[in-house]
Amino acid sequence: MSQVEFGKAVYLSNAYIAELECEHRKINDRIIHLISLNFGVSKKWLKNGEGDMFFKTPGEKLQRMVNLFNELPPEFQDYIILQIEQLLNITNKEQ
Repeated sequence: MSQVEFGKAVYLSNAYIAELECEHRKINDRIIHLISLNFGVSKKWLKNGEGDMFFKTPGEKLQRMVNLFNELPPEFQDYIILQIEQLLNITNKEQ
């Protein structure tokens, strides 16, 4: 992932990321929350390196999916809903 892609995912400008890298700014709780939410990384691990790096609970996955879904234009949101419905139909037929 490029620095630009990372910045977009956590809503930070390239300049802000550069300031973080040069230690001209400190990483705050908001940034930690966004990294955790968008990449499934534990806040505890980001803050102090303790515990598992990644989490995979359904609630957290759902929150990430909702955040990504909300960024899409309405016509793409409709497409995603249709795809999920079709996957469920396929799954139900296989069972």
